[in-house]
Amino acid sequence: MGTQARPVVVTDLESANVVSPSRPDSAVHHAAAAMAGVPTSSAATRARPSRPSSTTEVPRRHEAVSSKEYRLFKRHKSWLVPGFVVANIVMFIVTMYVNNCPRNYGSGYCVGGFLGRFSFQPMKENPLLGPSSLTLEKMGALQVDKVVERHQAWRLISCIWLHAGVFHVLANMLSLIFIGIRLEQEFGFLRIGLLYIIAGFGGSLLSALFIQQGISVGASGALFGLLGAMLSELIVNWTIYENKLIALLTLIFITLINLAVGILPHVDNFAHIGGFLSGFLLGFVFLIRPQFGWVNQKNAPPGYIVRVKPKHKTYQYVLWVLALILLTVG
Repeated sequence: MGTQARPVVVTDLESANVVSPSRPDSAVHHAAAAMAGVPTSSAATRARPSRPSSTTEVPRRHEAVSSKEYRLFKRHKSWLVPGFVVANIVMFIVTMYVNNCPRNYGSGYCVGGFLGRFSFQPMKENPLLGPSSLTLEKMGALQVDKVVERHQAWRLISCIWLHAGVFHVLANMLSLIFIGIRLEQEFGFLRIGLLYIIAGFGGSLLSALFIQQGISVGASGALFGLLGAMLSELIVNWTIYENKLIALLTLIFITLINLAVGILPHVDNFAHIGGFLSGFLLGFVFLIRPQFGWVNQKNAPPGYIVRVKPKHKTYQYVLWVLALILLTVG
């Protein structure tokens, strides 16, 4: 959110394999058992055919079925996050067009004069290779007095689409690509899109409460929201991950490192914290997964009996309710 944003590094949660269910009566198909990390032989012995005559027929009939049919969770095509990246870059180009440094300073004082009206402000004014503060303010940067006195609440959203310079927009967009695309593939465009916008709003809101002077721009608050959502997703879906403790400690370490970057001058750490907390709570609401046993009973081939299990575990419901209450109160 601040004018000197830092890239957010993420851990590769996609590489973490799901573990087998804690109870031995959920997976019954060879492909489903393999995906769950259960040996095929043990899965076969745990299955109970409903009809004795189909004991040997059913496994043979389904043995050739592709494991793709039994994919535990649907994988979505990512298009919204790349759209966000394009929108941010287009907004930066438009901002530079409006800025028109040669008209205000003369081409001799602008950086990259060969770019014409797209050239950058002098380095002493903006070392990030970008527009002037006045241009950012005109384009919708967050400025508390205008939000409060002129009732321009839209600036709480518009500021997350603006960036202070080339380095700023590159750092944030690279982070968005690495974090956002994987999350959108796992959970779909609707949930990740809402999470990104609401977390960005939360970051802007906390920034406006604590920083009364100057302007603030950037997508860092929304990006920290995605990072916070990754952490809460790991917690709420704890039972389906392998090497979960290592993944949790890695995410916490990365989060602390990125928050520590906010101590540097000209970085709006309040936007980072606000975005992270918003995303952390939203992750419990938006990114909850069904438990293993419920998924496997849906994928069981005909002829097998499995114990009916609820879609979610009790602790998942508790976290979901608590997060929803905190978001409502906050």
